[in-house]
Amino acid sequence: MCGRYVAALDFDALVEEFEITRLPAERLAADYNVAPTKRVYLIAEESVADQLGNALEIARWGLIPSWSKDRSRAARMINARVETIGEKPSFRDAFARRRCLIPASGYYEWSGPQKQPYYIHAANDAPLAMAGLYEWWLDKSVDESGPGAWTMTCSIITAAASSDLTQIHERMPIMIARGDRAGWLATARDGQEALAGLRTPVPLAAHRVSIAVNKVSNFGSALIAGVVE
Repeated sequence: MCGRYVAALDFDALVEEFEITRLPAERLAADYNVAPTKRVYLIAEESVADQLGNALEIARWGLIPSWSKDRSRAARMINARVETIGEKPSFRDAFARRRCLIPASGYYEWSGPQKQPYYIHAANDAPLAMAGLYEWWLDKSVDESGPGAWTMTCSIITAAASSDLTQIHERMPIMIARGDRAGWLATARDGQEALAGLRTPVPLAAHRVSIAVNKVSNFGSALIAGVVE
């Protein structure tokens, strides 16, 4: 699974890395301890005047299905298992039509009975693109045309961990290599076709970090510093 991650990429570098063609109205501050229900960036394909581009959007982490009556599901739906993503009603439609990339510097995972936290990142420290889904949810208790009526939410897709990470945790986010990103985002593809197009592995590295990351109120850069084993 993925329950916390780091979103600390320089904004201009993020725009260049993901070839962004439309920017959001605001910028999010760097966060070294992104937790469920926080506001995060995602990248989705969009078509404007018959031209395809990558839109940088701001969404809340924790997917709310469009048919949900309230927001209560969000904190429980931060991850979607790739093995069942095409079957579960909560994710099925988004998998078919609303796939996204969730940019990250790295993510955290906890291991062993002592719940030792690890920071996992690209082996070359390049930006990561986690496979995701997004959905729009309408709050029917407010005017549909008013502010706050629509909420964009997202979920990170997970798979069995690669062999070098299984000693930390049995699950991990699916990472999408630069050359595979356009195919994953392509709305002209269905979910299974997009998934089959992910052929390039993304090498990862990991190191132990302080238990300070356990507190959501801690979100500074010191969290990713290594600690003595």
